[in-house]
Amino acid sequence: MQRKERFEKVIAYFKENMPVAETELDHTSPYELIVATILSAQCTDKRVNMLTPAFFKKFPTPDVLANATVEDIFELIKSCSYPNNKAKNILGMAKKLVEEFNGVVPQSVDDLQKLPGVGRKTANVVASVAFNAPALAVDTHVFRVSRRIGLTQNAKTPLETEKQLVEHIPQELLPIAHHWLILHGRYVCIARKPKCEECGIKELCKEYPKLKKAAEKLAQSKKASGK
Repeated sequence: MQRKERFEKVIAYFKENMPVAETELDHTSPYELIVATILSAQCTDKRVNMLTPAFFKKFPTPDVLANATVEDIFELIKSCSYPNNKAKNILGMAKKLVEEFNGVVPQSVDDLQKLPGVGRKTANVVASVAFNAPALAVDTHVFRVSRRIGLTQNAKTPLETEKQLVEHIPQELLPIAHHWLILHGRYVCIARKPKCEECGIKELCKEYPKLKKAAEKLAQSKKASGK
């Protein structure tokens, strides 16, 4: 199958079967989203959503957050991964947001990346989710799923993956395509034991024959050993 055809069929599948795909991070504003996204690095959305209600009750605006201390922030986020670094970054982000952007979260990916703790992935998430910008964030799920399906070729970094996906996915679909790939990777095309039997695009997947063969071999091995 040609790569162009694979993209077209994968997009058509998700359009039909996942017409609504959104972030699982709870938020009501770009400010809340940027904080939640920083917290979500190497941490589950479920855990972040447990922390943010108390966080935003204490720090409802960037101005209030900018006047906090690292210790104040740490106490509210200490159950997530890397709380020390995240507390420092979140405080730095709020201060810069107030000092340079009048407390308003910028819309462009370039401006977002000027904020402490905001790398390209986080900037793309905020730009696409909060402002519906034609940006596509590449996290571990997007990276893995794109490679397995065959949407990307020899992409060794998130940036290379992003460039290849953006080249082949229509601009207006980039924000939702990000969620298609993340959710598919989170619940179906999982890292260690992908649920190929549940996958609606397995016949389009470049790696499916190999994964199917490995699963059959494992099943035969277990049968032979009586397990």
